[in-house]
Amino acid sequence: MSTTTVAVQTVVPVEPARSRPVPRPIPMSRVVGIELRKMFDTRSGFWLMASVAILAVLATGAVIIFAPDSDLDYESFASAIGFPMAVILPMIAILSVTSEWSQRTGLTTFTLVPHRERVIGAKLIVSVGIGVVSMVLAGAIGALGNILGTAITGTETVWNVSVTEFAYIILANVLGMLIGFMLGVVIRNSPGAIVAYFVYSFVLTTLTMLLASTQQWFADAQGWVDFNFAQGALFEGEMSGEAWAQLATSGTFWLVIPLAVGLGLVMRSEVK
Repeated sequence: MSTTTVAVQTVVPVEPARSRPVPRPIPMSRVVGIELRKMFDTRSGFWLMASVAILAVLATGAVIIFAPDSDLDYESFASAIGFPMAVILPMIAILSVTSEWSQRTGLTTFTLVPHRERVIGAKLIVSVGIGVVSMVLAGAIGALGNILGTAITGTETVWNVSVTEFAYIILANVLGMLIGFMLGVVIRNSPGAIVAYFVYSFVLTTLTMLLASTQQWFADAQGWVDFNFAQGALFEGEMSGEAWAQLATSGTFWLVIPLAVGLGLVMRSEVK
């Protein structure tokens, strides 16, 4: 008599695969809000932003104290305030970008938001917004200075800057701020980008003016190739069709193309 052994297979129930929850994408509004908050979080950042109002007040006070009574008009206050704004606003744009590399926060930032173009886009939105708000605030301080100055001297209050002319001034300062933003994206180093901006704004401008005064061919073409010169029409408050075309053409060479190259480098650069 033979014995037959029957193998019994144990069936282990297979649990269904658990679906991993997909996190919601971070909304752009939150990224913009974080970048705006980063502008004020540090002590240096706070005082850099506060310097916009401080310099506007100092420039307004200087006009009231030192300007002749005949020159106390809104144009004088706007011109006095415009110079420090043209310097400080590009610095704000530069540091908004280069701080990620200079302060070594880029690794954290780009880990939390892997899509770098969203971070750079948020920085651009914040920089432009700060530029517009700063110029409106500076213009309001200048207006108060105009009222106060003429009240002290007993002269007539003159408002010789129209809304359109003031909008042109805001646009000119925003374009200068975008130049600083572009240099920050391309160089990604705070001291290097700041030095490059001053070379572009003062050294290069002096050289182009000297070349235009000695070479007629460059004087004829300066508006088409010199972005600084093309922006001068905005400060003068007179923009013709040719002036807009010159601003767009020179801006393409000095702002749009370098910014596109810088963005390409940012997308591929190693963040340490």
